[in-house]
Amino acid sequence: MGMVTTTSMAEDAATQALLRLVTWLSPAFPVGSFSYSGGLEQAVHDGLVTSADELRLWLETLVSNGAAWNDALLLAESYRAHDDARRLEATGELAEALAGSRERHMETMLLGEAFLAAAGHWPHPVLEMLGSTAAYPVAVGAVAGAHRTGLEPTLAAFLNATASSAVSVAIRCGVIGQRDGVGVLAGLEAAITAVASRAARGSLDDLGSAAIMADIASLRHETLHSRLFRS
Repeated sequence: MGMVTTTSMAEDAATQALLRLVTWLSPAFPVGSFSYSGGLEQAVHDGLVTSADELRLWLETLVSNGAAWNDALLLAESYRAHDDARRLEATGELAEALAGSRERHMETMLLGEAFLAAAGHWPHPVLEMLGSTAAYPVAVGAVAGAHRTGLEPTLAAFLNATASSAVSVAIRCGVIGQRDGVGVLAGLEAAITAVASRAARGSLDDLGSAAIMADIASLRHETLHSRLFRS
């Protein structure tokens, strides 16, 4: 009986962790992620992303070698440091410094602020430690770490949510339809799984990106005349 009870409690805890990840990284979670494209709108405008295949390649590059890779490492560090205020502060400062454009900085900070406000429905001392504002991957990582959601599942959920948001951007920009959008996400599963595993084993020494066109698109978006998104 004791073994059954212990197993049941462990399964319940795992299910609760999964539910929290699904909720926190759902498009319905009130962080306003639908307002940002991370420079993808500019890439569409410049003809760099015109099809489902090009979108998948663009996103795979971001996840493996671009800003999303750096975000994954920052999330992992914050997850591990959720009970260390000084370490969290240093990670937050680094996350801000790595924002390569004004809009990228605005995006990560406002998403983080909105995430922390909404995460208040799951009270925990980590929220007081973080304060009202933190870069988005830092906020997600610290809160997930405090609630023991599991580092690798959290990374996978975060990266999938990032890709899902970008697919939504492409749909709204008229590049693809919803069916192709689902296909893009299916095609990214292997890359997201691999990067989540790599980031979970990595450290801040592994920070670095080589997605130059995406960085330029983010910079150019600041002067895009007609736009749907804030970044």
